[in-house]
This record gives sequence, C-alpha cells and structure tokens, in this order.
Amino acid sequence: MGQPIRILLQTTIPSIKDDWNIDRFSLLRDHLASLKDENDKPLCTVTARNRETNAEGNEVILSVLDTTDFDELWLFAVDAGDGLSVADCQGITRFRQRGGGILATRDHQDLGSSLCTLGGVGRAHFFHTRHPDPDESRHVRDDQDTKTISWPNYHSGSNGDYQRITAVEPVHELLRNPNNISGVIEYFPAHPHEGGVGVPDGDEHPRVIATGVSQVTRRPFNLMVAFESTRDEHGNSLGPAVAESSFHHLVDYNWDTAKGCPSFLAEPPGDQIQREPEKLDDVKTYAGNLARWLAPSN
Repeated sequence: MGQPIRILLQTTIPSIKDDWNIDRFSLLRDHLASLKDENDKPLCTVTARNRETNAEGNEVILSVLDTTDFDELWLFAVDAGDGLSVADCQGITRFRQRGGGILATRDHQDLGSSLCTLGGVGRAHFFHTRHPDPDESRHVRDDQDTKTISWPNYHSGSNGDYQRITAVEPVHELLRNPNNISGVIEYFPAHPHEGGVGVPDGDEHPRVIATGVSQVTRRPFNLMVAFESTRDEHGNSLGPAVAESSFHHLVDYNWDTAKGCPSFLAEPPGDQIQREPEKLDDVKTYAGNLARWLAPSN
C-alpha cells in the first residue's frame, strides 16, 4: 500500500471573505478527501489554503513548493494579475520539474492573469491584456449580459446550470466516466463568462481534450488543455498538467448555489443542478480522475 496522494489546493489571493477564497472550494476539498483507493483506504490527503506571503512578498509554500512533500498543486488563480511572485513561479516550475502534477485554472478577461508569469502550463492561458489568444477572431465579447467583463468571456450557461461538453477524440482518460452509457463525461457546471485556453505555439506535447459551446454565439471554445508527462531539454521529468478555462467548474457556488457567492457576482443563477443533482457525478468523477492522473505514479 502506497501513501495517499498529497494534494495542495491553493488560491492566489489572501484570505478575503468577500472573494473567491479557499473556503469557497470546500465541496471539492471534501469530495477529494472522501475518495478511496482499491484497498478502501483514503486516496488523497488534502491541504487547502490561501496566499500567505513572507517579508519578501513571496508565497510561503509556493516559492519553495519543490522542497515540500506535495504530489499535486491545484492552483486557483483568482487574482487581478498580481497573485504570483517571480519566486513563486520558480518554486512551481521546480516542483513540476521534479514530477509534480499541476492544475492551473482561472476565469474571464484578466482574472488570474498572474498565470502568464508561469512557464509551461501558464502559456496555455489566454487573457485580455496579457498573452492574448493568437487567434484574433476570438478577441470579441461573447457574454453580452455583463457589460463590465470583456473577452475572453465565453457564455457556457448560468451559474447553477450545466453545460454539455465534448470530449475531443481520442478521449483522454481524464474524461472517462464508466457510470455513463457513453463511457465519457458529458456535463460540467456552466458559467456565464469562462476564460480562454489553448495549446501554446511551438509546444507539441499538450493537446485540447474538451470543448464547450457558447450559449450566445454557438461558437465552440476550449475547456481544458492536458500536458502529458515528458522530459524537457535539460533532462527533467516534467509532471503532468492541466490548464482549465474556469475555476467555476470546481467552486462551491457552481455545485450548489445555496453555498453563496461574493457580492460582486451579479448574474442570476439557474436551477438545473438543484433539479438534477445526479449530473454532478460527471464533474466529481473528473475531479477523481484528475487526482489520480496528476499523481507522479499515475
């Protein structure tokens, strides 16, 4: 019997009550902690925390992440662009170079754009004013309702509703769900303004593995990009990684709107998840798949 997978759930902001602080990811935390391995032992141990800085302004864990015993970093970039220091990015990079797995997710426009300063998986994220999508035809507003939010802002549906997703062939193991007749994950929580992700120019290792469709323009958009384990030019064995378009797929409010949200979120919620909670099995299965796939011994 091996040790449980050690997962760090981490936001890029301090503990701010009226924001997307780590307490708003409690359902994900509890779900991961409930998972069992083939011997009915805990699959994971989960540490959930907000950003804490030292005297130099560096995050006390992320800046030395490679020296910790964590196997995975699930990074929720919920900042306005200043959520990672240079030392933080270096610590995260060294962590992946020693085989650590990374989920990096953000949201619309420039929310979470500190990910631009992170090499590798950070380059798969496209923002409004930093590292925009190389496809200039996507430099247009998709969500038309919230006028204060500009592109990228793909409208996959209301918070509290589902979106139908498409697993790109060949279907990646992250998107398998044997409980569905199709054998694949079909539904994700929806969000009115998702961010943009894509394969970085010149990188032949990652690929888009799932797409969604705008409920406004009917335009497809990328939901996630997967980076397989590989060796870099220096011989480091890079851990697997995923760039995901929105942290709203995993936050409490988009699994259960009764959990509430920060006061600045003004869009009225939908009620599909409340009416059909069984479809949440898809995103919970995805979270379990992700925990296993990102682990160094996957």
